[in-house]
Amino acid sequence: ALRELRYAFKTFHPFRHYRKVSIFGSARIYEGDPAFEMAREFARRIREKGFMVITGAGEGIMKAGHLGAGPEYSLGVNIRLPFEQVANEVIQSDPKLVTFKYFFTRKLVFVKEADAFAMFPGGLGTHDEAYEVLTLLQTGKSDPMPIVFIDVPGGDYWKRWRDFVEECLVKRGLISPEDAHLFRITDRVEEAVEEISGFYRNYHSSRYVDGILVVRLQRPPGPETLRKLNQEFQDLLTGGSITASGPLPAEANEPEIAQLPRLVLNFNRQNFGRLRQLIDALNRY
Repeated sequence: ALRELRYAFKTFHPFRHYRKVSIFGSARIYEGDPAFEMAREFARRIREKGFMVITGAGEGIMKAGHLGAGPEYSLGVNIRLPFEQVANEVIQSDPKLVTFKYFFTRKLVFVKEADAFAMFPGGLGTHDEAYEVLTLLQTGKSDPMPIVFIDVPGGDYWKRWRDFVEECLVKRGLISPEDAHLFRITDRVEEAVEEISGFYRNYHSSRYVDGILVVRLQRPPGPETLRKLNQEFQDLLTGGSITASGPLPAEANEPEIAQLPRLVLNFNRQNFGRLRQLIDALNRY
């Protein structure tokens, strides 16, 4: 397992400065199917926004993602199975393909290396990955990032899943209503691309420094905007206010982003759906 991870990290390292989207979906959806063509078009458009694409390297939606992005912008994380999971022809001989023995190491790389997630219709594996990512976002074990569920036009695959979430999880108090802000559902490629690229329109990244959340931005909010943010998102704070800042001393190990403006806040580390709403608000300014 450790050898797999070392090799994977070595493979991904040259592409660390590219943002990446992990694409999930069924291996049993074939070329010509509307979902296949949507995945191909989504990958093509997200590549045009400067993103690379990571897939499970198999057939179906995974192959569509590689076809759309093209070999140069594709990375693959395959899994050895007794059936079904042979690497697709686009990525098969590519040095950016990593083949795993263990699901847990493969899933770690899928999440660690991604800046966004695109979920197309799929089976148990797709749902496994979706719940894994949502759990990491909900609990703050992953950095904030967009996850979009994409269906064919007029399709109800993810709408039915959302109905289950609302009826069986939210209404029974098993998750918070704000958790629904962690994801988006759409049946339009352009909306899915905007959901991901728009997430990084102003928001750049975040980290904790001595328990304080530091949010890095492309553009700082003005005084009036900052006042409004403090009014709207006071519930996220354990004390103090959302304030503008330069880089903190503990961030000296990231000199490449030292010039970015910051917001700092005493975040309660509970309401990550609301934190996503704060990021959305920052991206609107």
